[in-house]
Amino acid sequence: MGQGNYLYIAGQIGWDKDARIVSPDFATQFLQALDNVIAVVREAGGATEHIVKLLIFVTDLDAYRAATVAIGEGWRGRFGKYYPAMSLVKVAGLLEPGALVEIEGVAILP
Repeated sequence: MGQGNYLYIAGQIGWDKDARIVSPDFATQFLQALDNVIAVVREAGGATEHIVKLLIFVTDLDAYRAATVAIGEGWRGRFGKYYPAMSLVKVAGLLEPGALVEIEGVAILP
């Protein structure tokens, strides 16, 4: 196992600082949820390369597949060539109305 302090990030959805879903667009929500995970890690003193695992919940696999180009571009802008271990799971729904994606994470902070 890596050395450092483990940070477990609760599920983040595609909402802004005012708790509003940013868009009905899947890619936009995905990238906002990812930004929210990254913000938690940075607030704790870490960086994107300290994120070691992501668990992604989506409500629509077809929407995810259709958005992979936009998600990939956004991913590279945030992580470069770094890819933490990831799992993606389709779920029937999420707690917040209008949420299409939720991302949990684990980081190991130095």
